[in-house]
Amino acid sequence: MRRDDREVKNLEEIYDILDRCDTIRVAMHGGEYPYVIPMTFGCELKDGSITVYFHSAGEGRKWDILTKDPRVCVEADKYYQVKRTDDGEITAVYESVIGTGEAELLTEQADKVAALKVMLAKYKESGFPVTSCHGLPKVEVFRIVLNEVTGKRNK
Repeated sequence: MRRDDREVKNLEEIYDILDRCDTIRVAMHGGEYPYVIPMTFGCELKDGSITVYFHSAGEGRKWDILTKDPRVCVEADKYYQVKRTDDGEITAVYESVIGTGEAELLTEQADKVAALKVMLAKYKESGFPVTSCHGLPKVEVFRIVLNEVTGKRNK
């Protein structure tokens, strides 16, 4: 990282930034060009790693790419404002997280339901009855355990 003074090294702090973000962007190897898609998501910090969950239909471009090459990069950010500095420059106030890993399709119903509950809790919908949802048989869920993750902030 070029700006060491902005790097966030503590995993709990990096997780806190990610958890406060509303959207992640998942970058995939989409053929001739990379493919990036904004996603709602859920995340957990457990066993010294950050895990990200997102859902998908069982078809379409994202599905086709991830089932051929599960390697992904995940990015999330919080923009706060642009401000003038004391030395007459201008800077953005922000926090961001970038991580890499492999998108693993969850095949066990219990894992899928647990991941969906994590996602729903993030968006303040923890009371939604996941197991009785009519869309449950059609939704697919991916898990990414971030094998590398960095955080950055300018406050």
